[in-house]
Amino acid sequence: MARGGNRGRTTETDSTPGEDQSDRTQAHPGTDPADDFELLDRPHEGVPDVVDTPQALAECVAALRAGTGPIAVDAERASGFRYGQRAYLIQLRRAGSGTWLVDPIPLEDLSSLAEVLDGPEWVLHAATQDLPCLTEIGLRPRALFDTELGSRLAGLHRVGLSAAMEYYLGVTLSKEHSAVDWSTRPLPEPWLRYAALDVELLVELRDRMERDLAEQGKLAWAREEFEALCTFTGPRKGRDLEPWRRTSGASRVRKPRNLAALRELWQTRDDIARERDVASAKVLPDSSLIDLATRMPRTASALPAATPDRSRSRQRRAEQGLVRHQRAWLEAIRRAGEMPEDELPSPPPRSTAPPPARSWADRDPEAAARLLVAKDSLAELSEQLDIPVENILTPESVRQVLWRPPSPVTEETLEAALVELEARPWQRDLVVPILLHVLSLHP
Repeated sequence: MARGGNRGRTTETDSTPGEDQSDRTQAHPGTDPADDFELLDRPHEGVPDVVDTPQALAECVAALRAGTGPIAVDAERASGFRYGQRAYLIQLRRAGSGTWLVDPIPLEDLSSLAEVLDGPEWVLHAATQDLPCLTEIGLRPRALFDTELGSRLAGLHRVGLSAAMEYYLGVTLSKEHSAVDWSTRPLPEPWLRYAALDVELLVELRDRMERDLAEQGKLAWAREEFEALCTFTGPRKGRDLEPWRRTSGASRVRKPRNLAALRELWQTRDDIARERDVASAKVLPDSSLIDLATRMPRTASALPAATPDRSRSRQRRAEQGLVRHQRAWLEAIRRAGEMPEDELPSPPPRSTAPPPARSWADRDPEAAARLLVAKDSLAELSEQLDIPVENILTPESVRQVLWRPPSPVTEETLEAALVELEARPWQRDLVVPILLHVLSLHP
């Protein structure tokens, strides 16, 4: 079982398992947490050179192959700056090989790196952030340890990398470069220092965390979670939708002709963003696509929205994007306007997802009663285990099962429903008895 429910709070004293509290710096209420820990501001071995040539890559691969144990892995993207979610820097560290900063952009062949990474356990923090962009360039783990997810299961109430470092290792990291444009070349030395520090102690953190999870009886649960992450390809929600239908606000566009306009406008924006290698939102915000698809203006003077966007910066970006590419927008709208009826997109199928929980009481009082009891029971279990309730079972999965329970309601049918929702065995073992009890009270 977990220890007390206040683990990881910055206003409490944290102790590493097996370590005397007197050896740890005390955290005091009302102070900046960074003031209570050693600031890790420079890699122990200095900032390594960037690997950006085949020769340097060969040296990197040889060093990693000669190293031992897990490999710390991190990646930096240019989210919000560039098109897509491409990796612009890969950080690697392994015992006996040191830290390596790999620039994948000028390297056409990363197969040798993929080969040396194929087998050893990867250690990442928030693996779902990095796995898609690493998979895109042919790098995929067979085994991994996610220190962010491990922090959640271990009961830390702050799960960022710096917070986990504070709790287990007594050091803190500065995160001032986390949102910079990593496509910048050459990369400034302070950014490279920041990047190297992200993997400097990641394996040590993993080892301390693994011991803590084992002491709490949660290591087997963590391993199930980590195994599932090895095949992670992206968020489950909306995975099957055509990409243009995921435009923010698309649910407000219902008529086929207007949907056609949205599709044409989205594709036009995507083409422009890809050609310019910029984030799509920098070409034109989603709100402007929805406005244009709804109004379908036919002249340049009618392109600007009648009602300004509430965000002034977004409004300026929209105005610039409308003017800069006005011919492209008008052409997209023209194509949608002239499209034959049989080529128009149909409205999206009515969602089978449960309605928002706030409407359950009006639409199905018995289902609302089920949900209330389940929430209370899961919250109690969460407190008992010191694991966030959403890590025991996602709220979406709880709603899916309780809105329209399987028939008949048995342990087997509930188990099958949770398997379909991709719940792991440890989650099913904990939650199926709760759901059986809830559904016995409110069939």
